[in-house]
Amino acid sequence: MFGFKLTHVTSGILPALVGYTGSIVIIFAAIEALGATQAQANSWLWALGIGMGLSGVILALRYKMPVLTAWSTPGAALIAVSGEGVPIEQAVAAFLFCAILLIVTGLTGVFERLTKLIPPALASAMLAGILFRFGLGTFEALEEAPLLVLTMLATWLAGRLWFPQLTIAVVLLVGAGFCAVTGMYNPNVEVTLALAKPVFVIPELNWSVIIGLGLPLYIVTMSSQNMPGVVVLKSAGYEPPVSGTLTVTGITSLLLAPFGGYAFNFAAITAALCAGPETDPDPGQRYKAVLVSGSVNILAGLFGATIISLFLIAPEALVLAIAGIALIGTITSSLAAAMTDAQDRDAALVTFMMVVSGISFFNIGAPVWGLLLGLVVKAVLDRRKK
Repeated sequence: MFGFKLTHVTSGILPALVGYTGSIVIIFAAIEALGATQAQANSWLWALGIGMGLSGVILALRYKMPVLTAWSTPGAALIAVSGEGVPIEQAVAAFLFCAILLIVTGLTGVFERLTKLIPPALASAMLAGILFRFGLGTFEALEEAPLLVLTMLATWLAGRLWFPQLTIAVVLLVGAGFCAVTGMYNPNVEVTLALAKPVFVIPELNWSVIIGLGLPLYIVTMSSQNMPGVVVLKSAGYEPPVSGTLTVTGITSLLLAPFGGYAFNFAAITAALCAGPETDPDPGQRYKAVLVSGSVNILAGLFGATIISLFLIAPEALVLAIAGIALIGTITSSLAAAMTDAQDRDAALVTFMMVVSGISFFNIGAPVWGLLLGLVVKAVLDRRKK
């Protein structure tokens, strides 16, 4: 019915692989900070997987766009730092407050109107900066596993020449096969087959926690996840359904917060893995990769620790290399788009460099500061030219 291609499958699996291996440790830190029991920890994994999977599938089918959703990684880091000593019941109330704010933001359409004011060159520069740091992981992994990474890079180069539509799929298979032959998979990770069970936590109102944890969770989720996520889709040539996505992810957060689904949002880096031409030359077909990714996330939620242990078996060098190689095309096109308009070139370059710096102020990450600084530079230079 849907006519899936191999590239849809590989592009759909990669975001789950990168997302779980790259940030599951932060989720564990957030769970530990709140003093959750093992049953509650398993419930978190269930809620996060189910939430990402269902919301992504719903949005992809509704809008026929690669609207990938994710848990809020900056939000998890915030919980890990600020949630120490907070009873999990009070934290859940803060999660619900954040979800309500997300729904209100989506229904009012305020955030969508703001995103329309972002100049295309600055949006492309912001995306290039976000992905550039991630793309460097391929070459940083050379130090840890030079033969693996060089083999994958050679396969990528051959693919660009002879099988461009299957390049990333073949690179992944070659990398996975290399790890199997050379024994690079982690033998210390125990894999046990078990279904995760949801555990409902009754929220407890504490306004200091709601304001002190729930409001910052909303702010970092909007600034560090939703804004870059919108930019990713814009740079890929889509007009993202901003308000619809915020409403869906907000409702998903509201329903799953008592089970551990603390906040859902637009995916950013992992969304770029589905939204580029490597997934499908036809932009109208790339949403199918999100359907695959959503299915993988739902399985990861249902089987919780079992699926996560499978992700953790893979060596870090494999994950870094395949993610960076898969993003090369998107980084190239984003940099080209950012530098095309001579009038906005300086502002775009400032945005790019600020984002690449990775600095953070007031729990707001470099992408937002880079965009704001770029807008200031553009406003000043446009005024001078007038």
